[in-house]
Amino acid sequence: MIRVLLADDEAMIRAGVRAILTAGDGIEVVAEAADGREAIELARAHRPDVALLDIRMPRLDGLAAGEEIVRTLPGTAVAMLTTFSEDAYVARALGGGATGFLLKSGDPHELIAGVRAVAGGAAFLSPKVARYVIDGLGGRRIGRESAARARVAALTPREREVLGLVGAGLSNPEIAARLHLVEGTVKAYVSAVLDRLEVKNRVQAAIVAHEAGLVADDGARTAPGAPG
Repeated sequence: MIRVLLADDEAMIRAGVRAILTAGDGIEVVAEAADGREAIELARAHRPDVALLDIRMPRLDGLAAGEEIVRTLPGTAVAMLTTFSEDAYVARALGGGATGFLLKSGDPHELIAGVRAVAGGAAFLSPKVARYVIDGLGGRRIGRESAARARVAALTPREREVLGLVGAGLSNPEIAARLHLVEGTVKAYVSAVLDRLEVKNRVQAAIVAHEAGLVADDGARTAPGAPG
């Protein structure tokens, strides 16, 4: 059972999102918050698998709340839920450690898939957000690609292979099955890749994977399209 904390300052939005999530097998909304500070308090009390946070909320916005949850509750994945997809929001959310960025206007199945992805240790971005990330976080793609290739060159062949699968949005169990490895070995590889690339999480690693050309650009599911 995936345990979810839902935070949005509009009660009707919370009710709608809760109805969508609980319609999916194996998802339970364990707590609801109306602002960022309450979200942090409830996350500490319930230790959910996923904190699904609206960006614009009173007292403390979802971006700041998400950063605090990531910092203090490593067992809770953070996904942002919003009607906004402006560059500043996306960049800050990813930089703050969020591994999901979902639009309220998206398909309900997309919302369920996103929650399952981040709960499983992968990442998920709305296709519209994925396109923005793939396009280079603001149009600086050429320089970023060159830098990414240089960073990836320091990895071993196996680490590059694992990074490519992270970029494709695969979870650790999925990578283990693909490479015929045990899950513990995959976790060790992923940890090593994050350390060597000096990135905070799988989303940022997936961005490097895409910029370095390790992942086919299908725009569907990674940290660019479920970035991993």
